Amino acid sequence: MSGYADMLESIRGLASSLHAINQKAVRAYTPVVEAILRSPIPDTRHIERTLDGLLDFCGYEPALLLYKKLCRYYFYINPTATVQYVEAYRDLWDSDQEAKP
Repeated sequence: MSGYADMLESIRGLASSLHAINQKAVRAYTPVVEAILRSPIPDTRHIERTLDGLLDFCGYEPALLLYKKLCRYYFYINPTATVQYVEAYRDLWDSDQEAKP
């Protein structure tokens, strides 16, 4: 195998591992988010810890959907904090922001 082929195989392996980690995160966070949404009394610390954790996986569409769902819910509880979470997402993941003057 050439150096180029070895490098491609290595990248393929890394991409596969990253995809598996993202899928595992969504499987873990989905019941957490659903429980928060069903809870009659919001626990703001729990919501913020969940948003903090989910933020790491927002490059993966299913995780981003969970993040958005939880942000929409949290906005009615704490709009100021929710705006900060949206800005954190944009800082980390939104490449369109870089293209704007």
